[in-house]
Amino acid sequence: MGTWHTRGLRGSGLEDLINHTNESYREKGLALIQKIPTPITPIEIDKGSHQITLAYFNQKSTVDYIGVVQGIPVCFDAKECRTDTFPLHNIHPHQMAFMQEFEQQGGVAFFIVSYTGRNEVYYVSYDDIAVFWKRMEEGGRKSFTYEELDHDFRIRSHRDMYIHYLEALQRDLERKESD
Repeated sequence: MGTWHTRGLRGSGLEDLINHTNESYREKGLALIQKIPTPITPIEIDKGSHQITLAYFNQKSTVDYIGVVQGIPVCFDAKECRTDTFPLHNIHPHQMAFMQEFEQQGGVAFFIVSYTGRNEVYYVSYDDIAVFWKRMEEGGRKSFTYEELDHDFRIRSHRDMYIHYLEALQRDLERKESD
């Protein structure tokens, strides 16, 4: 399963693995995906080290990553979950709205969800999250469970692509075409 077995996927580990994978995709000419920085306004700066010690977010961020895969616009967000239940409050309404608009423009939006307790990572399409989101808005569960995922969309590592999500993206595109 690659080098991530030793520490599991904790903290920024998931994003580090995705960033490494995206760099590998870029080098191989498979995709060009960028991490979107969250805009901040510094409040306090340590004069000696020139490091920001206090800041606030300028605006709500939309998604963690955006780019293009073989001519297909994609955007996604990376999420981690320690238990088998993923709380939907980890996804913000403005993210869902952005992803919906992104898909309406012909792009593909999805989440990469790491179940750190299981050491498993899944591609979860915007459409699947939208079903769970609607259920929540209608008074149902405010989460979704590991069992509710389509386990055909588990992401595996492949050589230097630790979070090799392009295979799952391809399956998602095929599913969208057949619907």
